[in-house]
Amino acid sequence: MRASIPALTLVLALGASLGGCSAGSDDTGEAAPATAPAPVVIGGIDLVQPLRVLGTEPFWAIDVAHETLVLTRPGVADVTAPTSDPVVTGTTAVYSGTTNTGQTLVMTLIATECSDGMSDRIYPLTAKVELGEETLNGCGTTILALSQAPAP
Repeated sequence: MRASIPALTLVLALGASLGGCSAGSDDTGEAAPATAPAPVVIGGIDLVQPLRVLGTEPFWAIDVAHETLVLTRPGVADVTAPTSDPVVTGTTAVYSGTTNTGQTLVMTLIATECSDGMSDRIYPLTAKVELGEETLNGCGTTILALSQAPAP
């Protein structure tokens, strides 16, 4: 047992001296930058980017960002749902979650051109949203693409 006490002391001292080191650090002591999530693309749209899906008659919009989905409608309280990455099969992506009101929400995006029926704007994604027993149909793209598009 005597021979292992100096060895244990050496291991503890070595561990303490290396305690400030980490695999993600460089010589400046700053952490390595986080890597960006890999793109998930359908219809030329990167689903990792913040998205807006919207419809008319009735008017509604869903914003998807930072693993949260928010449904807004005039005169109705916003509905939120945590969401993970979509399940992508070919040219279709499906988001699902349980809303803050306890309803199941499933949003399916399909890589087909879509018109909102009210403007001349063409969107790269067609959307179907199922909220409990209600179905909403609309179109979608990234929020960045919407902000850069000319006004209808």
